[in-house]
Parts: sequence; C-alpha cells; structure tokens
Amino acid sequence: MSVRPINDDPFAVQGRVAIVTGASGTLGQRYCRLLASRGATVVAAARRLDRLEAMAAEVDGVVPVGCDVTDDSQLQRLVEVAADHGGPDIVVNNAGTSDAVVRAHEQDPAQFRQVLEVNLTSAFVLSSAAAREMIGHGRGGSIVNVASMLGIVASGGNHQAGYVASKTGLIGLTRELAKQWASAGIRVNAIGPGYFRSELTEEMFAAADAPGLRHIQRNTLMRRAGEVDEFDGALLLLASDAGSYITGQTIVIDGGWTAR
Repeated sequence: MSVRPINDDPFAVQGRVAIVTGASGTLGQRYCRLLASRGATVVAAARRLDRLEAMAAEVDGVVPVGCDVTDDSQLQRLVEVAADHGGPDIVVNNAGTSDAVVRAHEQDPAQFRQVLEVNLTSAFVLSSAAAREMIGHGRGGSIVNVASMLGIVASGGNHQAGYVASKTGLIGLTRELAKQWASAGIRVNAIGPGYFRSELTEEMFAAADAPGLRHIQRNTLMRRAGEVDEFDGALLLLASDAGSYITGQTIVIDGGWTAR
C-alpha cells in the first residue's frame, strides 16, 4: 500500500480559484476572507455589489461580481469569471433566503417557490455549470453547499416550510451530485449550520433577553449560538486537500442542537 507524503499544510488553498455566492452577507464575507487569506482567488458574488467592492478593496484576491442567483445566465457568468482566473476549483453555494414565519396553510405558494429557487435551484445550476468546467480542465474540485441543521430536523419555534424543504433538498442534492461526479474527482459536501449571528437571524439577537436567544440557549447543548469563526475549520476541511476522501457528507455545526 502506497502512503502519500505528509503535507505541511493540508488546509491550504493556495493558487486555487473559488466562487462564493451570497458573499455580501455576514457568513458569505467570512468565507471569502477566509479562503483569500489562505491563498485562493475568490469570485465573490451577490446582488449588493457595493459591499463586495468594499471587501475587495480590503482583501487581496477577492474579485467582486454582481449576481442574482435566480438568473441562470448570471450563474454561468460566475463560472466564466472563475475560468478567466484558471478555475473554478472550489464552489461555495451560500446564497440563501427564508420564509415569512407563518404556518404552511397560510403561506403564499409564490414565496415557497422563491425560497426553493434561491436556496436549492441556484445551487444545482451553479454546481452543474462549475462541474462542466472542472471536468473540462480535468483537475476535479470541491463543492460546498451551505445547508442547515433544519435540513435534518423540523424548525423549532419558527414555521419555515420553504426554508426547511430547501435545505433538506440541498442535503439530498449533495449526496446525489457527489455520486455522479466522484469519478471526475469532484467532491460535493455540505455544511449544516445551527443558529449563528448573521443577517438572517439578527432579530433573534436583538437583546440579551430576547425570546429567540433564550430559545437557542435552552435547546442547544452548548447553551449558546455559534460565532462566525466557528465555520472556518469545516469550510477549510471540505474545500482543501485535508478533506480529500470526504464526499457526499453533511457536517452539522450546531452546538449539539440535533444531538438532543
């Protein structure tokens, strides 16, 4: 049995080209900054181009691109920009939205469809476009889908049929794409966050005694919400050679919520 030499830094992504969607938000910016700090060129995509340009002015290696992920042609454009830089090698499907907090029988079906379009369909379209390029250049790559612990369990105090359905679908899509593209050297995995401080959850953290925050503390084994830097290890593991034998998996980062 051959043994590969020890890599001094298996988590490095030096010289690789990444695409990150939803890059203008709290978590998206963290992913971009993290990958760029480890040596990647990052095509940062979001509708709020001004935020991306501000980040690019601060962080070397960030390439800002305005993008609406519900437009297939704009997703294809991201792959073309990445190809201009020699990639893509890494794709992080992070763009996401949520429902209004209402029960399913009171929800507008159009809103349900919109949540699936942003959270699930866009990940399929971008991943497929990136895979075509990865297969074409013969180097394989890594796709990381940002799902949710709510792709594994039902929502807690909220009612979010579209969000739960989309993240459950994204986990299933992760397994299927991993199966289809493994022979081409493309790994497909997912991260399943619990509750983190971000734009989507800011109302839950509005005050130290907010009901939403108490709900998180009561139902999480670690009795707190996550901090954005606690994504770093999982993202780098899946994006880099450190995770070279991991595919089709979902790493849940939820402080123990789903272990109850």
